[in-house]
Amino acid sequence: MCSLWYPIAEYNKQVMVSTFIRIVFYIGLILFVACKERTTKQIDSFESMGTVVYVQPGIYSHKIKNIFARVDNDMSEWKSNSPLSIVNKSAGMQGAICPVSVVEAVQEALSIAELTMGAFDPTWASMWNVWDFTKQQVPSLAEINALLPLVNWENVEVTGQVVSLKEKGMKLGLGGIAKGIALDDSRDALIADGVKNFMLQVGGQVLVHGDERVIGIRKPEGSPNELIGTVTLKNASISTSGNYEKFFMKDGTRYHHIIDPKTGYPARGLQSVTVISQDATLADALSTALFVMGIKDGITLIESLSNAEALFIDDNNVIHQSSGFTFSIMLQMDD
Repeated sequence: MCSLWYPIAEYNKQVMVSTFIRIVFYIGLILFVACKERTTKQIDSFESMGTVVYVQPGIYSHKIKNIFARVDNDMSEWKSNSPLSIVNKSAGMQGAICPVSVVEAVQEALSIAELTMGAFDPTWASMWNVWDFTKQQVPSLAEINALLPLVNWENVEVTGQVVSLKEKGMKLGLGGIAKGIALDDSRDALIADGVKNFMLQVGGQVLVHGDERVIGIRKPEGSPNELIGTVTLKNASISTSGNYEKFFMKDGTRYHHIIDPKTGYPARGLQSVTVISQDATLADALSTALFVMGIKDGITLIESLSNAEALFIDDNNVIHQSSGFTFSIMLQMDD
């Protein structure tokens, strides 16, 4: 058995292409793994939900790929014939009948919206066309105000298997929890098959089961491989949301993709939020919601929960953490 810890990109570099290395460092979470065998079959990957999913051990990749495909087909707002797209097309009308899995996902999203006082709001999708980060243009106040009234999770109704949106023009998006749902479903499927040790990574989120793994947390303004510290993870998921993931600069101001549903503009005050929970769906949603809520309200919320912990890095590079978040500092943050 290996007695050392290896970064994934190094530990399996025989089969890791440069794209993989860039993605691993880009997400804000850098993975360190303890290995029993450094073989070329340890990790496999596939594309899903607009990103790359990594599976360890790689022999389970096909099974996980099917699970992600199912979740994506049911819950993607970008696929014209998905149940969610049909719900959006019927906004302001009678609603649409959805599969039980989609109904449960919508109910989960609404529960988290209530928990976070709207900081997480699945109807943020109503403002899709306002922010286009490829064009690097700041929308006008008039453009924001024209669509902002459509962002209101309380105008989503679930009756049996019918999901409806009260206002015409509203849109429902589950992108804030779909990856977490796919991770939770994948974990449950592997455990049901008797798999005792595995790790899954998608975008800025990692789920581990069985053996402990050491996860590195990226310094937001540092180089891609610069860490502020590490956490030891076992039978849990970790998710990071950061203002460095997708952004553009305009007149000295950073405009990033984590939008405050109440203002329609990027949330301010933080650089990144990392959440740990056994519930991957909750971790996925909370890393975004806490970023929007900010330090004071975010800490208050996370301390009220028994199933999640969080670490915040504010705009002044000050680290804040909930009472149960334990990590090892590797780098002193500069003021």
